[in-house]
Amino acid sequence: MNYLSAENISRNIGERWIFKSLFFGLQKGEKVALIGKNGTGKTTLMETLMGMQTPDDGKISIRKGIRVGYLPQNPIFSEKEEVLNYLFSDDLPSAVAIKSYEKAMLSGDPKELEDSFALMELHNAWDYEARAKQIITRLGIPDGDQKVSTLSGGQKKRLSLAKLLIESPDIMILDEPTNHLDIETIEWLEGILSGPNVTVLVVSHDRYFLDKICNKMFELALGALYTYEGNYAYFLEKKAEREASEASSISKAKNLYRKELEWMRKQPRARGTKAQYRIDAFTEIDEMAHKKLDDSKLELNIQMSRLGNKIIEINGLKKAWGDKKIINEFTYTFKKKDRIGIVGKNGAGKTTFLQLLTGLEKPDAGTIDPGETLVIGYYTQIPFDFKPEQRVIDTITEIAEVIPYGKNESLSPSQFLSKFLFPTAQQYTPVEKLSGGEKKRLQLMRVLVQNPNFLILDEPTNDLDLDTLQLLEDFLSEFQGCLLLVSHDRYFMDNLVDQLILVEGEGEVKFFNGNYTDYRISLE
Repeated sequence: MNYLSAENISRNIGERWIFKSLFFGLQKGEKVALIGKNGTGKTTLMETLMGMQTPDDGKISIRKGIRVGYLPQNPIFSEKEEVLNYLFSDDLPSAVAIKSYEKAMLSGDPKELEDSFALMELHNAWDYEARAKQIITRLGIPDGDQKVSTLSGGQKKRLSLAKLLIESPDIMILDEPTNHLDIETIEWLEGILSGPNVTVLVVSHDRYFLDKICNKMFELALGALYTYEGNYAYFLEKKAEREASEASSISKAKNLYRKELEWMRKQPRARGTKAQYRIDAFTEIDEMAHKKLDDSKLELNIQMSRLGNKIIEINGLKKAWGDKKIINEFTYTFKKKDRIGIVGKNGAGKTTFLQLLTGLEKPDAGTIDPGETLVIGYYTQIPFDFKPEQRVIDTITEIAEVIPYGKNESLSPSQFLSKFLFPTAQQYTPVEKLSGGEKKRLQLMRVLVQNPNFLILDEPTNDLDLDTLQLLEDFLSEFQGCLLLVSHDRYFMDNLVDQLILVEGEGEVKFFNGNYTDYRISLE
């Protein structure tokens, strides 16, 4: 029996159907990936299942007693809320007891400690607390009395995930849960979600994560939902078969449509029963012949500025924040076609290292000497700061009016945007109207339009759809410049880098020859 059922649900915005006449269900223990291009309506579908948006048609049924929890892509919090109050909901007696106990521990008042200890005993909350403490520690949640408004975007995402895991609902609906997690924490999360009684609907760009967790795929494309029983690798195979079959059927229908249209025009108005059957069939042929195929493809063919012999020379680099050492005595000379990944726990200093290379931070000691021909393209985790009402096309024209493209081609900003799947109508809409993934794609464009020869990418896969991710991977595989990459996406790292910089904390920075899987094997 389904925990959750969607029956004939539809949602439209203006004249556009986001999805139409969807039927599906979630059963106990199922782990389902929701896959689709940026802007196809994945978040809208999730919010509709949660009751945050109302379907225009159909209904959603949740089995009595089943609790559903939601991790949004960008959680929103009350400005005044404290971490502890957010984590432990007043709906659960065990959570109330833990909240009281944690506050007493912070205050140190003997009477408060005695009363809170008794409350913990009354509700048998010690096991609940031990599990909550493990989750809080693993996800690096800050002190309980800290205001949520002071946290970074990544900390807020981890805080929202911690609350969901502590409450352990029957169904978890997760929008990009691996964003802002280091690789070790992702592997820990995989262990939790793989439990036989855990039911999951998840949007994720992390292909290893999807292969490890999910046993079913929902693909949202052009308002329809396609179901595949199997993991992500199986989905890719069957999707290709489905698209080839659809293209063949549409091609045949178009040929038949032309023939039948000619017959329709020649027939007199009064027709017999036999002719009526042919007319009815023509309606179906017409529908199939004009069915849309989701064949839009992002194109990446960016020119690279010439790269000289000298790239970047680093000597004796040191950096600390107060007493915390980030980098201690790091020396390296970058070479042409270097493909290096950076690995380390959250907070170890990976982003600080990138900011030192790009000049956004100054070292405490040592030198960073760039070559004369060096053009760095730096993609940051922080979204670019667009102006209110700034249009999509304005974000490119403010950088360049003419963009070199391919071998001997130049594009206007509008043509360049079209290559990145921003149609003309969307180019003149405000950036704030874009989905999270579309904003990330636009941010990537702003980096590539500068024709860099040294790409420094800090978590570039966050919020990108899987199709865009595959094209980015293909582009980077052929990129002739230097690549320095921070990513929690193990599949992405394995395919693109052949050596690692290990940021181990306390200033320790080491090199490893090989990709991420090679490194994990070396630790066993």
